[in-house]
Amino acid sequence: MSNQNYVPDKVWQWKEGNGGKFSNINRPSSGPRFEQPLPEGKHALQLYSLATPNGVKVTILLEELIELGISAAQYDAFTIDIMEGAQFSSGFTQANPNSKIPALIDNSHAPPIRVFESGSILLYLAEKFSAFLPKDLATRTECLNWLFWQMGSAPLLGGGFGHFYAYAPEKYQYPIDRYTMEVKRQLDVLNKHLENNQFLCGDQYTIADMAIWPWYGQLVEGWLYDAAEFLNVDAYAHVLRWSKRISSRPAVKRGRIVNKTWGEAHEQLHERHESSDFDLKTQDKQSQS
Repeated sequence: MSNQNYVPDKVWQWKEGNGGKFSNINRPSSGPRFEQPLPEGKHALQLYSLATPNGVKVTILLEELIELGISAAQYDAFTIDIMEGAQFSSGFTQANPNSKIPALIDNSHAPPIRVFESGSILLYLAEKFSAFLPKDLATRTECLNWLFWQMGSAPLLGGGFGHFYAYAPEKYQYPIDRYTMEVKRQLDVLNKHLENNQFLCGDQYTIADMAIWPWYGQLVEGWLYDAAEFLNVDAYAHVLRWSKRISSRPAVKRGRIVNKTWGEAHEQLHERHESSDFDLKTQDKQSQS
């Protein structure tokens, strides 16, 4: 039971069990906790991830690139089970010293290039393949404005609202009110912008949309934190219109299930190595309908 009169110590010290649902993996230190190399597939691009919103950003972009016919964007995707601490292996911490998914290794270079942080991966791939990133200065800058808006805003949605609304061991009004107010302000920012724009950068579908949709699109469609009713998402009609347009894209449907290990069986693809890996999932869904 919590202490309503809690007074912080002069110097905080970690105690086993801190962190609620995530107490078995959270520590105040970085670095590897055990030796284990990362698995490798045959493609140049090796993705180590999980189908959380940050992971989905990257798999959507990769599937969109493949949809364009860019064969060099084929990739192997391996699941990193963050609840079991797989992100603290020696192999993964070498790919990302921050021990957060997703992480990408590009073996088409010598030595291979590591790319970590989802926004950095999106920008890297968009520049590498010259796609989904506007070329003219003004529109490119607008795209990056929204990309970095997402990187700065989503921690308040995930680590703030999501944690206290969905994951915290006890419910407290103050943090839930605090982060709900901020998430609704962010949704209002998006809603007002999308009132006069088809996508985040006008008529162009870009990495900005791919970065923002897995968080705010899935939120308003009821796929994140089961919070759509609580947040009264119907009030954000332009965000809903934008989200449904994106969620109907074939590449987005594929990208959503890569490295997904929960939910309906036909919506899970623990590893992805070929485009044909999705065929059985489609057949499973059709047989259940």
